[in-house]
Amino acid sequence: MAEASRWREGGTPKHKLKYRREVEIRTTLQELLVYFIFLINLCILTFGMVNPHMYYLNKVMSSLFLDTSVPGDERTNFKSVRSITDFWKFMEGPLLEGLYWDSWYNNKQPYNLKNSSRIYYENILLGVPRVRQLKVRNNTCKVYSSFQSLMSECYDKYTYENEDLSDFGLKHDTEWKYSTSNSNSPWHWGFVGMYGNGGYIFTLSKSKYKTKDKFIDLRLNSWITRGTRVIFIDFSLYNANVNLFCIIRLVAEFPATGGILTSWQFYSVKLLRYVSYYDYFIASCEITFCIFLIVFTTQEVKKMKEFKSAYFKSIWNWIELLLLVLCFMAISFNTYCNIQIFLSLGQLLENTEKYSDFYSLAYWHIYYNNIIAITIFFAWIKIFKFISFNKTMSQLSSTLSRCIKDIVGFAIMFFIIFFAYAQLGFLVFGSQVDDFSTFQNSIFAQFRIVLGDFNFAGIQQANRILGPIYFITFIFFVFFVLLNMFLAIINDTYSEVKADYSIARRPDFELGKMIKKSYKNALEKLKLKKDQKDEDREMKRSRDLVEQARREGFDENETESAKQMKKWKERLEKKYYSTETEDDYQPVTQQEFRDCTTTKYKTKFSECLIK
Repeated sequence: MAEASRWREGGTPKHKLKYRREVEIRTTLQELLVYFIFLINLCILTFGMVNPHMYYLNKVMSSLFLDTSVPGDERTNFKSVRSITDFWKFMEGPLLEGLYWDSWYNNKQPYNLKNSSRIYYENILLGVPRVRQLKVRNNTCKVYSSFQSLMSECYDKYTYENEDLSDFGLKHDTEWKYSTSNSNSPWHWGFVGMYGNGGYIFTLSKSKYKTKDKFIDLRLNSWITRGTRVIFIDFSLYNANVNLFCIIRLVAEFPATGGILTSWQFYSVKLLRYVSYYDYFIASCEITFCIFLIVFTTQEVKKMKEFKSAYFKSIWNWIELLLLVLCFMAISFNTYCNIQIFLSLGQLLENTEKYSDFYSLAYWHIYYNNIIAITIFFAWIKIFKFISFNKTMSQLSSTLSRCIKDIVGFAIMFFIIFFAYAQLGFLVFGSQVDDFSTFQNSIFAQFRIVLGDFNFAGIQQANRILGPIYFITFIFFVFFVLLNMFLAIINDTYSEVKADYSIARRPDFELGKMIKKSYKNALEKLKLKKDQKDEDREMKRSRDLVEQARREGFDENETESAKQMKKWKERLEKKYYSTETEDDYQPVTQQEFRDCTTTKYKTKFSECLIK
């Protein structure tokens, strides 16, 4: 009747509540174990994509083409090019010498080059390099009327609308005629503009001497003009020893202010994915990853149907959805890259007299690597979903969740002051100091100041009055005041959470208890630990003996001495135990223990020691 009355009242029996809780904990534990397997598989997959040789290949190529000095001028290399004269010196010097390796160091031909250069004797030059120029038209900007008598031409910065499409110069070769692009390569994001495909293009020859004559001819006929805004030098290499492609792009931008800004891109990628046995193992991990993704997607769909709008109230569900979206994006990028490689690789390698455009393949492959990197980042973050089994980690999550409102309020105040200082620094020092040359650079420079990395001398030199005032006030308000307020918010909240945990107002760690229980059961089955029931029985027996000794008049020190002697006896029996010897141990009286004169007790203890 009592059971029925509880059901009629809407209650649930305690044993059923306990059973449901145990089922929920087991389900969570199973989910955690499955997710760890998924995470290990994802780590193997991601680490299988990268190779330490990628860094070394990029390093050796950048050293060859960026750090090699112009003959006769050790201070001039591609990084230090600042004028058109320096640019032509680089083209006819370090670039030419770096691209053409026709013989061994002793002027002997080590192997059949098959009409192809091998940079550092190991890296095959695929096809021929390409040089491409983009220009802007004259009169794309307006000259002020007072200066029109001094300057009639005006070339604005590069934009798609300002691009020059007309022929110029000698007009008889491709380098003097505008060519549209049939490539699907993305636009290039440079220092001073976004640059499209196409332009005035020419490819280099297989012969080093013909290429040098070409450079001299272009220099003498002024191929670089006032309207030139950017020049790209593109070529690709393949190293069969490590199965890596290295796609190289050297960029020289000609801003409207004059001078040259150089930049570069070195992409070492593994376009031929499945060659060795390890590559096929990575392929199996990719298949396993897809299976996990299908299972997780099915689970989330079921949860959405079950909880409906309540599903979207949990931050962990949003992270789960974001992780699934990133996984699907990674699979899409990987599929697209593999299809493009399958369709394009053979065509790119057919004609060695033309430029092989591997840049688009490398670009999308790099994007795929970035998506995978973001995916595994959030995959690790999701582990915090299962931190309830650990008290310390639970305190951390509780602290962050409890102080989030205070942090948001503080962040508004912080960024108001921070952006005010950033705009002040940009307007005052922007024309003098590189760190404040743009508003974005000002923001990053202030973060560096907070971390202790700053250029006070440059700020002071740019403005001797406002420079020190800006620096001192920024350090005082942002570093000493605002950052310490931020730390105080977190410290106070952590103290509150710790106080709540100390008075038992804390979440139950049933999952942790179950893990500990499973661990103890495993040790007991392996006979590495005594059964819990035996331990409880021994503890109870020990407490009873202590209580009995106190009733008989033994003091605390005597009881402790007896317990210690009992432990010694147990150790000796365990080490020298014999089934033929019976244990005739008899407890001693209080007087015998105090006087230590009992012959029987001494004899027994001596015999035990001898055994």
